[in-house]
Amino acid sequence: MSRAYCADDAPGELNLGFTAEDSREAAAANRRLLAEAVSGDKATPLIAMKQFHSNLVVLASAADAGRERPRRADGQITNEPGILLAVQTADCIPVIVADRKRRAVGAFHAGWRGTVKRIAEIGVGRMRLEFGSKPEDMVAAIGPGNGVCCYAVGEEVLSEFESQFSYARELFREVYDADVVRQKYPMLFLTQRAPGHSPIGPSLHVDLIEANRRQLLAAGLRAESIAVVGGCTQCHPEMFYSHRGSRGRTGRMMAVVGMKQGIRVQGIKGTGNKGTRD
Repeated sequence: MSRAYCADDAPGELNLGFTAEDSREAAAANRRLLAEAVSGDKATPLIAMKQFHSNLVVLASAADAGRERPRRADGQITNEPGILLAVQTADCIPVIVADRKRRAVGAFHAGWRGTVKRIAEIGVGRMRLEFGSKPEDMVAAIGPGNGVCCYAVGEEVLSEFESQFSYARELFREVYDADVVRQKYPMLFLTQRAPGHSPIGPSLHVDLIEANRRQLLAAGLRAESIAVVGGCTQCHPEMFYSHRGSRGRTGRMMAVVGMKQGIRVQGIKGTGNKGTRD
């Protein structure tokens, strides 16, 4: 139902965020379309959060759907059927976890700050504490986000990861600029700065998908129980919204999870700006 981020002759898009450029009515209608696609009922409560790159995880219930303002958090868990927990993204990584034995689910928002703060690992721990979940009974999905191919960061991000993870260096890759002009005429870009102080050279890229996969493993999930849906949001603007790729003017996608009343855990779905996919 959204027209804010597409060309005049293009079909409408599935923006699921209440953004400044889009109308609230269009985004709300899109959320009802998503709820219906996942649950079969457009009236299924869909619970979003006011995300702020933390490691705060809260217990969610149907009562949260009636809040005038969403709760501030970056993770939510529930064992209440009939509701959908949502994570909004436009480059950050959505992590979805489900315990099919204890019937509990969780949804976590993992940008680089949340990843450094171990949001996925903490989320699994909260499910163990609140619901008695066992990691060996859990399945997880890591959704699309800004991939290692595109996610350039500064040295300060590497320092943050090194302060927390012994394997931090394995999550980073040096990527050289593919600028054709720079490659053909390198003398034009020489500076008098000391080595290491010039912008010329490789940029540092971080792999947040692998970082969150490792956190799920550290939390006790089996490797075969973790599905990496993948897809770089910045590389594929025809499928995904990307905050970096659009320089901040973009919609929001959602990854959602929930349980049907009296039935097994509902399948995990992720959304792109053209629709939904399993």
